[in-house]
Amino acid sequence: MKYKHTQIGYLMIVVTLALLVVFARAQILARAEAPSVDSGTNFAVTAIMVLILFVLSSFCSLQVIIDDQYLRIKFGYGIYKKKFLLSDIVSAKSVKNKWYYGWGIRGSLWSNMIIYNVSGFDAVQIELKSGKIYRLGTDEPNKLELAILQNINI
Repeated sequence: MKYKHTQIGYLMIVVTLALLVVFARAQILARAEAPSVDSGTNFAVTAIMVLILFVLSSFCSLQVIIDDQYLRIKFGYGIYKKKFLLSDIVSAKSVKNKWYYGWGIRGSLWSNMIIYNVSGFDAVQIELKSGKIYRLGTDEPNKLELAILQNINI
């Protein structure tokens, strides 16, 4: 393993926990006010809440790994993964994302860029031989940039 780092998205964790509290409170109040509500309805509401929490929790961290052949990224517990052949990467540079780029996985309609981010505005932008541009959010942009550059210039 040549590089491995996990960035934690603390804001996403707080939002997920806050939503869990809101959902639990709403469920408790709904059952107290209408105890005779159909159990199928309760199951559907609970299933939707669990799905929302599952999706949110999958974006609570972003792991970047560089090995002998690939630069790999993985959100949370691995529901979304992507890998890039190191031999396909032509450049890497530290950049700052704009606040409106947001967090998560974002595609841009006006440029050929995809952003992967869980927190903050620091990122490393990589360009592939195909011309596609990716931004990988990180809380250690200089280390990640250096690791990529060292491994694509072997």
